[in-house]
Amino acid sequence: MLFNKAEDFLTAPHHAVTVFGMAGVGKTWLSALLRKHQWFHYSADYRIGTRYMGEYIVDNFKAEAMKVPFLRELLRTDSIKIDSNITFANLDPLSTYLGRPGSTAKGGLPLAEYQRRQEQHRIAEIEALKDVPYFIERAEKIYGYSNFVADTGGSLIEVINPDNAEDPVIKALADSTLLLYIRGTEADTEKLVARFKHSPKPMYYQPDFLLRKWTEFKALNKIKDDADVDPDAFGAWGFEALLTDRLPRYQKLADNFGYTVEASDLATVRDGDEFLDLVAGAIGKRMR
Repeated sequence: MLFNKAEDFLTAPHHAVTVFGMAGVGKTWLSALLRKHQWFHYSADYRIGTRYMGEYIVDNFKAEAMKVPFLRELLRTDSIKIDSNITFANLDPLSTYLGRPGSTAKGGLPLAEYQRRQEQHRIAEIEALKDVPYFIERAEKIYGYSNFVADTGGSLIEVINPDNAEDPVIKALADSTLLLYIRGTEADTEKLVARFKHSPKPMYYQPDFLLRKWTEFKALNKIKDDADVDPDAFGAWGFEALLTDRLPRYQKLADNFGYTVEASDLATVRDGDEFLDLVAGAIGKRMR
């Protein structure tokens, strides 16, 4: 959804924007702010963790509970209920299920199991992103929202081809929303890595990239056996490598199909009108 001039966007009766960029750059913060100003907030990660991966997450909880004799008998007799309490602001159930590869003694997953869950996430993310047009219609018809923001995960860029206008995810998003890249800086990257160590977010690696970085990490740390990899150490190292790898692809997606704003400028937005003005500025900048 590209515009000939900024005024066309500002005067449109409805606004639908998909925000994308690296994890932690401010997409969910912005979406939560807009929600307070009569925008419908669609969280792709929430949709993934409920509609498409909810059963996997809950089954994993149950499998862990079955290891405890007291809980095991209660579960087998349907005497207790175990569920996921995932929210827009708390994605821990999804992050915990995806996990990190490495030593099981340190809370990690065997690499093959980690790869299996990664593939589940890939499929779920594609479907959740393709659901955006449906939710735009639903938000207006059922709830009366004329403004809509799709809050995507950092791994959006991993499940699309940013050069292909016929990519099913790009087509679904670009035909129904304005694509807006929130661009961070190197300083932002350092802060995000520190934040990730404290509070990990759901992560998805393309299969080839994961294996390449897994091999590289083991070589750098002189580790021979997969079971000796520290999952926390690999998680933080892999997250930083992934951020660096994604940055040029985010920009390519914005250059081909959308617009770019700086994360520092986004931080000054206080309401829906100021956000619209920020987007209008990005449209004008692209035109120039």
